[in-house]
Amino acid sequence: MANSAEKSKNETTKEFVFTGKDFDRVRDLIYKKAGISLADSKQEMVYSRLARRLRATGMNSFSVYLDALERELSITEWEAFTNALTTNLTSFFREEHHFPILGAHAKSRKDPVNVWCSASSTGEEPYSIAMTLCETFGTLTPPAQIIATDIDTNVLATAAQGVYNIDRLEKMSAERVRKFFLKGKGAQEGMARIRPELRNLISFKQLNLLADSWPVSGEFDAIFCRNVMIYFDKPTQGKILKKFVPLLKPDGLLFAGHSENFLYVSDDFKLRGKTVYELASQQDIRNKATSRHLSKG
Repeated sequence: MANSAEKSKNETTKEFVFTGKDFDRVRDLIYKKAGISLADSKQEMVYSRLARRLRATGMNSFSVYLDALERELSITEWEAFTNALTTNLTSFFREEHHFPILGAHAKSRKDPVNVWCSASSTGEEPYSIAMTLCETFGTLTPPAQIIATDIDTNVLATAAQGVYNIDRLEKMSAERVRKFFLKGKGAQEGMARIRPELRNLISFKQLNLLADSWPVSGEFDAIFCRNVMIYFDKPTQGKILKKFVPLLKPDGLLFAGHSENFLYVSDDFKLRGKTVYELASQQDIRNKATSRHLSKG
């Protein structure tokens, strides 16, 4: 009884009424729009982030706001809705063991290296890729091109600017900071800008991994898809991985996040190293199918 009273009190202290039905509608909409599966535990997070959108639009209830989204009255608000519910946790050289592998792979290539960073967030990951390629080839203008995409247009704008609080660089060596960043002075003190040579290596584009078509083409030497698949259910993961296949060179690499395992989602890839995958051969696929059949028998 006390729990019910406490719950009722908490609901009445909120600025907007947010029911379980509202939460279910939000989950359905973001899943259809971006493939993101929101757990039950995310209800407070959803309220907090979308309450800002209600204030910004002048709407006084979640039901009215969600009705407007479903009627697609505003493409801009759909974008804001998606941005609000996208998590963008990142850092420079996150999961650092991947970057020496990328460097060695790039060094073995004869042609210019093409890399796709498919969830670039605020830019730390694609810039880490760029720094790795610069170090690998010993120049700020390596034979490389990087495409960096994200569904969230706000973080893409931050990434394209390439300006960060100096605290974001504290885990990097002083040599890397000196080589790849320009420290701000005066009004910009405490900030650092990525060097223009690195910025010129990267093309930033908005991309929804659930879209029918992607604004990327060609075959990549490496695709980074790290810490984004965890927000998708298994069928959605499988569809995305299937679409990666023709975009990777036959000996290309797919980099995943530390908590992601694609082996039980797709037969198209096999594990090469710690959360690094390569395309499976037809024999690999047949062997996996045989193993699965025997285990069922």
